Amino acid sequence: MKNAILSAHGKTIELEFPMVMGIINVTEDSFYSKSRVNSIEEFKKKVDQQLKDGVDIIDIGGQSTRPGSERISAKVELERILPALSWLKKEHPYVWVSIDTYHSEVAKASIENGSDIINDISFGLDDENMINEIINHDITYIGMHKQGNPETMQDSPKYENVVQEVYNFLIERKNTFSNKGVKNVWLDPGFGFGKTLNQNYQLLNNLQTLKDLDPNILIGVSRKSMIHKYLQILPEDSLNGTTALNMVALLNGANILRVHDVKEARECVKLFKQLKQS
Repeated sequence: MKNAILSAHGKTIELEFPMVMGIINVTEDSFYSKSRVNSIEEFKKKVDQQLKDGVDIIDIGGQSTRPGSERISAKVELERILPALSWLKKEHPYVWVSIDTYHSEVAKASIENGSDIINDISFGLDDENMINEIINHDITYIGMHKQGNPETMQDSPKYENVVQEVYNFLIERKNTFSNKGVKNVWLDPGFGFGKTLNQNYQLLNNLQTLKDLDPNILIGVSRKSMIHKYLQILPEDSLNGTTALNMVALLNGANILRVHDVKEARECVKLFKQLKQS
């Protein structure tokens, strides 16, 4: 199978080994408090630390999508995102930047201000205009699977066969986007988004099934409830569990790890690389 590809604004990277995407939330209510920043100065410090730790991609989120979260408007999201995005592209133009949004209006403005990646938890279903806004732009699009909406998605998720249903959805949606002309689409199974604890582990354990269908796979398990609820600890204490599952994801085919803790994820990728080269 061919290697995964990142492409945007005339630049292309073929991923021989996995990359690390660092999360920075310009929000007040994301589930992990240490991922939040409340000012542009805090954002700058967070960026500097992630760059020091070896981040490949910085993912900026302007809206919490944790279970039970409330939606905000595209206008409010843009007010949070654009100052951070503009500063980052000006001061660190070589860094790949992802914007975590399902609003087409936010995607459009973000791309116009230099974003390389749009990271959409709804795979274009929460805003039907998303595909039309990105279709003529040279960017990478990441589409995720979720069942239901963040407000209620964890109330009672149901599947007959979670692996088959989630992975069929991802491939079908990718084909829809590709057939419309979106050139580079990535897939995210959406751990914690409308899945029970056991369903999350079924998806992770069968990730190679998705890898056999498509090379472009992003995994985000960082400090999620599938770790801290099972271990009966807090998200703040979930780094060790995150690292363990990140290595499982890499062994099963993940190409990008989306994480809160860049240094530890970079070490995980480095060990994975040594394992593969040996």
